[in-house]
Amino acid sequence: MTVKTIDTDLTSARNLIEDLISQVEAAGYDRDDCFAIRLAMEEALINAIKHGNKFDRSRKIRVSTDIDTQRVVITIEDQGDGFDPASVPDPTIDENLEKPCGRGIMLMKAYMDEVIYNDKGNEVRMIKHRFSGLPRRRKTSKSISERNQP
Repeated sequence: MTVKTIDTDLTSARNLIEDLISQVEAAGYDRDDCFAIRLAMEEALINAIKHGNKFDRSRKIRVSTDIDTQRVVITIEDQGDGFDPASVPDPTIDENLEKPCGRGIMLMKAYMDEVIYNDKGNEVRMIKHRFSGLPRRRKTSKSISERNQP
């Protein structure tokens, strides 16, 4: 396990993500898994910077990673007050479509296999299992051939 502490700024976050993705690629993960991990990391770190530490450069973000050939575990902890993830409005329902909140959490959950918050809400653990790939497209309606069958 590797533990790093970074400053509350986007440059530090980007550098950390690049380093992490290099390690994930070296462990043999495919393009889809690397894309999913990168996207989830970006969203989680932006949330820690913006919502957790409120852009306060005196606060730090602690990131621990455990990468092996079968799974990637990333834990991100900010120094903010925390929040209740269940209180974040669902960004996919009509009344929230134009609201700017909740999409990052939705993307993290869509692209990682597990997303777990601590009780305080200032730490998130994300797990990606190898070969789980990108989210599968949900079938929302019958295909033409299915509709023509009795």
